[in-house]
Amino acid sequence: MDLRIFTEPQQGATYDDLLAVAQATERLGFDGFFRSDHYLSMSRPGPPGPTDAWTSLAGLARETSRIRLGTLVSSVTFRWPGILAVQVAQVDQMSGGRVELGLGAGWFAAEHAAYGIPFPEKRFGILAEQLEVITGLWQTPFGELFSHSGAHYTLTDSPALPKPVQQVAVRDGVRVPGAASVPVIVGGNGPRRTPALAARFAHEFNAAFPEIDEIPAIFGRVRAACEDIGRDPDDLTYSVALVLCVGADDAEVARRAAFLRREPDELRRNGVAGTVAEAVDRLGALAEVGVQRVYLQTLDQHDLDHLELVAAEVAPQVG
Repeated sequence: MDLRIFTEPQQGATYDDLLAVAQATERLGFDGFFRSDHYLSMSRPGPPGPTDAWTSLAGLARETSRIRLGTLVSSVTFRWPGILAVQVAQVDQMSGGRVELGLGAGWFAAEHAAYGIPFPEKRFGILAEQLEVITGLWQTPFGELFSHSGAHYTLTDSPALPKPVQQVAVRDGVRVPGAASVPVIVGGNGPRRTPALAARFAHEFNAAFPEIDEIPAIFGRVRAACEDIGRDPDDLTYSVALVLCVGADDAEVARRAAFLRREPDELRRNGVAGTVAEAVDRLGALAEVGVQRVYLQTLDQHDLDHLELVAAEVAPQVG
């Protein structure tokens, strides 16, 4: 099972904080470092304020060498798709081909109001069209032009540059050998439209903070959507994002839960939480229902001992 560290910098982290976590992620053997893409804290207002996701990932691309890097997830409301395609391709080049793009419709209206970003009431069609545009730009062969006329975006004779380093394209649910792309992550717990988007465009489907008992049904809908368009459901990676709160003993679990302002028992029910043995049991149970990758939401970005504990005591038992 792949274990990735997932941070929420809008809750209070500078670029230097992120760098320390990312370098610890690499040193300790985790598979990847991912971050949210938000501009406003949900619960901890005040300094240091937000960091831009793709600006910070560009820096981390040059200061790490192995781990995968990406967003979980970027909001389509924040950037025009042509610009986002350029940004992600450039960071992929800077990283030597280690970038992944999680893309979503966005949900946090307050951050849009705070920074003057339009927040359309209906955004799912925007998400679908951005996926078409971004992947279309990346997959356009060198020397050819890309044009698109849709409900939300029009592109005319784009040179479709720069290209990502990686060549892992998916087009309408079919792998396209030799075509440029970065791995695309589509997530959400919607019953119909989200699974259909994942089947068409994604390399990975992510269920973010699901009810544990709901995971088989969520994944089942994605697998059915793949079958509907003739895609092998096993061509996708199936992942979840869950809060991390592990301690060497109950007292340490309680201390870390207090930082999160949550109760230990609630975290045990809904996350990867508790003692080392409890965390190992939870990850084993997730594997049994088809989870191949877990994004461990790490909210205290100064508690590197937390990562040390998971790397030393949990990860070896679930590798």
